[in-house]
Amino acid sequence: MFFRQVFDQKLAQYAYIIGCQRTGEAIVIDPQRDIDTYDTIAAAEGLRIIAVADTHIHADYLTGMREYAERGAKVYASKMGDDYWQYLWLPESNYDFHLLSDGDVFKIGNIQFRAIHTPGHTPEHLIYEITDLGGGADEPMGLATGDFVFVGDLGRPDLLESAAGVTGAMEPSARVLYNSVQKFFDMPDYLQVWPGHGAGSACGKALGAVPESTVGYERRFNASISAAKRGEEAFVASILEGQPEPPMYFARMKRDNRKGPKVLGPLPTPREYSAEEIKALAGNTSVALIDTRLDRSAFMASHIPGAIYAPFDKTFNTIVGSYVEEGVPMVLLIDAHHVEEAVRDLVRIGLDDVVGYAPLATLDAVLAGGTTAMIEETDWSPVVDVYKMEENCVLDVRKKSEFDPIHIPGAVNIAHTRLWARHAEVPEGKKLWVHCRSGARAAVAAALLKRHGHDVVYVNDAMDTWAAQHPTVSEHDAVAA
Repeated sequence: MFFRQVFDQKLAQYAYIIGCQRTGEAIVIDPQRDIDTYDTIAAAEGLRIIAVADTHIHADYLTGMREYAERGAKVYASKMGDDYWQYLWLPESNYDFHLLSDGDVFKIGNIQFRAIHTPGHTPEHLIYEITDLGGGADEPMGLATGDFVFVGDLGRPDLLESAAGVTGAMEPSARVLYNSVQKFFDMPDYLQVWPGHGAGSACGKALGAVPESTVGYERRFNASISAAKRGEEAFVASILEGQPEPPMYFARMKRDNRKGPKVLGPLPTPREYSAEEIKALAGNTSVALIDTRLDRSAFMASHIPGAIYAPFDKTFNTIVGSYVEEGVPMVLLIDAHHVEEAVRDLVRIGLDDVVGYAPLATLDAVLAGGTTAMIEETDWSPVVDVYKMEENCVLDVRKKSEFDPIHIPGAVNIAHTRLWARHAEVPEGKKLWVHCRSGARAAVAAALLKRHGHDVVYVNDAMDTWAAQHPTVSEHDAVAA
């Protein structure tokens, strides 16, 4: 049996290529939309990808199932859950597909896959038990657990409400997840756990960075599973406590994966923009001009008016996905050797309209020519006085779970990934002093607010510094927007 875990660091997502070397056939579980990544790996091993499966309708990226279906691969997907959580695009298609129920079995070459219904994270969620029959095994080796069991955590049950907008779904989903965990308690200790996400994913609150585990280890040391040992009420309270606000684009991913992602085909190939073309975009908010520099102080000191700030690091997808709506043309300020990677990052979350790019040398030339804006940058020193003044507003863009225990008196809290969707809640007519824990999230938030005409000061300082020097308050003494 061939087995390869494929990791996307920015989305902290794992896909799996599993193949039978005797027949040369393989399947991909939970593929992303740019499927050439998996094809390249399979081809190097002499394998042909003939099938594809998802564990559930994903919220954080677009599935590659449709891309493979277009090529004739067989699609395996869940038929569990209620009507709202069915794949609408498959029954209406001419694709080769099989909708799976709990306990259904299929084979790829001499490898057997059994679907196990594990609802809670989503109603239709399946995991796949994998047995290498060709290797002589008559018991399974492991589980592709999707967003059910992670290393160190469970898939959050609140996304139906907090991301997809299904009012009142959070607590019932947690109780359904509790029942699914009971199945996990009955599984053999030796089974390997191959999760759908790792540390950094917004699909849980305490995911580990180790890429795989075992059932026995997770039963002993996974805090969320341990909470289930204390009973249903204790589990529900524990699993719902402290879940971070998911990015608002998660709702769009759920919608598109359910209805069917647009067929991507080849990656978009943006053309290089000249300095004059970049200069002409200054102040144009109908285009997303995305500045990817890593030096946030350099951005604050000088940037093209109206630019969105999204450093080209592991936060890139999340920031652009949170601040750019689908269909808005995007121009990247990024060097040529990073363009393909950036385009992949964006199409994975359904942002296909990357029309152009300009190298950072071009950006430097435009800024040197006088087409520039700036944002005032400070540490905590002046905030000691300004937060008490009526004309100022301290905007805390950390997660609510960070904000509640400790924050500046009177601060307004809107998580940075929800700032664009909730910009109507940002106080008008006040100078906004924007901060987070370290300065990274505040930098992108300050740029977005500046783009839309707010008077902004960027606080580039650590929250720990404030906490050590100044009084802080509980959640009852401030405004949690």
